[in-house]
Amino acid sequence: MLHLMKYQFLQIVREWSTMFWALFFPIILGGFFYISFGSGNMGEDMEVLKTAVVEEEGETLEKTVFLSFLEELDGDMIEIEVMEEEEALRALNADEAEGIFYAGREPGLTVAKSGMEQSILKTLLDTYQKNAEMIKTVVKEHPEKIEAAALALEDWKETTEELSVGGRTLDPNISYFFALIAYAALSGMYLGIKECCQSQANLSALGARKSITPTHKLKLILNSFLILTAIQFFNVMVLTGIVQFVFHIDLGGNAGGILLINLLGSMISISLGILIGSISKLSLGMKMGFGALFTLFPGFLAGLMFGNMKNLIEQHCPVINRINPAAVLSDSYYCMAVYNDTARMNRNLLILAAMCVLCMLISFLVIRRERYDSI
Repeated sequence: MLHLMKYQFLQIVREWSTMFWALFFPIILGGFFYISFGSGNMGEDMEVLKTAVVEEEGETLEKTVFLSFLEELDGDMIEIEVMEEEEALRALNADEAEGIFYAGREPGLTVAKSGMEQSILKTLLDTYQKNAEMIKTVVKEHPEKIEAAALALEDWKETTEELSVGGRTLDPNISYFFALIAYAALSGMYLGIKECCQSQANLSALGARKSITPTHKLKLILNSFLILTAIQFFNVMVLTGIVQFVFHIDLGGNAGGILLINLLGSMISISLGILIGSISKLSLGMKMGFGALFTLFPGFLAGLMFGNMKNLIEQHCPVINRINPAAVLSDSYYCMAVYNDTARMNRNLLILAAMCVLCMLISFLVIRRERYDSI
């Protein structure tokens, strides 16, 4: 087994034309992405929202409580500045403030446009109003439970500060780099196709010699799979290192997650390549054409050429994103670097593993049935 692995490794790495598409082309493409988009500003902290506050005339309990609520958020989520109403409106129209909070008998909010910042301010106001109504209801119907209600609100505030405030901004151009890594992983398909063709007696002299050996077909397939996966895993890790340390794209800092995603990406690409290569009735050129199709088209659907494509598919036909290996790989990086969604990432990894097992099983069933009239 070790003897087979050694010489198969030497045979594969000497195929410079195939190694170019599996290793060097994704790196060159990544360089063009970096020149076009830059680093995407991934990892910058969410900016504090500048907000004006207008105090209405008169002193009321509602006004005092709402001002205290805003002061507790000042510096963490919002940067408040008390202004007269005319000054606040001028700041709002000049984009010097994202919104205006009105502190009076009935707290209010005025915004000039619709966006993520305005949605955050609206959520803060809605949260305050819901909690205020809850406290009023408790005081009216169950005054003996007011202390427990206050403690519950205090615990909720601490939790939301820790988990929600410290997010990352997401430049839409980051999706191109995630799709690039997925495309690079799938480019290992070329290695699988070339190696499988060189094992077929009707396509190469080496395949003829392999076909008359007593070595079991399953052993030959597993040997090819392990060597090719190791080579492709190295190729993908080289690109990932360049993306993270040269292009300065923050991939989330989870080294174990990066290794696992890239490993499964390499495995699925090699298994797909072996599956395409096992179709003996097609020539090497046609199989390479299918390999190009099954790398570029899934990459396109994952956002390699059009960054918002994966989101459009998710809205209209999400099942495509579940069976597209490039989209699954890209989404795994999103889960790790942006969403911090471990459950969703684990689902993606299970999908990739199932795809790999299915492709290898079909490939073995196809290859084991091959027979030649004459070698």
